[in-house]
Amino acid sequence: MRRGVAIVTGLVLFGEAVGIVLVNAVLATITENQNMSLAGMDPQAMTTGTWVMGGVSGLLLVLCGVIALLAGVRDRSPGRLGRIVLIGCAVVHGVLGAVTVGLIGWSAFAFMMVVLALLVFTLLAYGPEAPADGEASEERARAVA
Repeated sequence: MRRGVAIVTGLVLFGEAVGIVLVNAVLATITENQNMSLAGMDPQAMTTGTWVMGGVSGLLLVLCGVIALLAGVRDRSPGRLGRIVLIGCAVVHGVLGAVTVGLIGWSAFAFMMVVLALLVFTLLAYGPEAPADGEASEERARAVA
């Protein structure tokens, strides 16, 4: 079951990456077409910032999706860096879930919590692997010496 959840987590994160990029593309286009400014900021800077934010967010979500997908396909725990990236992604989804409840509504909150649950299940299902018996005894011998 853990393989399936990890693969679904990766695919959901890929879909979310596409959605984030599309939403930021629409926002950048609207900002550019209406020549919007915030507190005197250059409208072109706002448009560029929106494009950059969408691209970076999309790339980070794709990275998280690749890590989760590889964990599911290989049926092995992601490495230390992979776990840190997935934990960071889970934290961001938790915080954004709390923000979306007030700004967008309960359906967006529910989606964010489903993604958070998938990330947490993937992290817990592929917990850090225990060392083999030979490796554990070698580590204890080095610690004593």
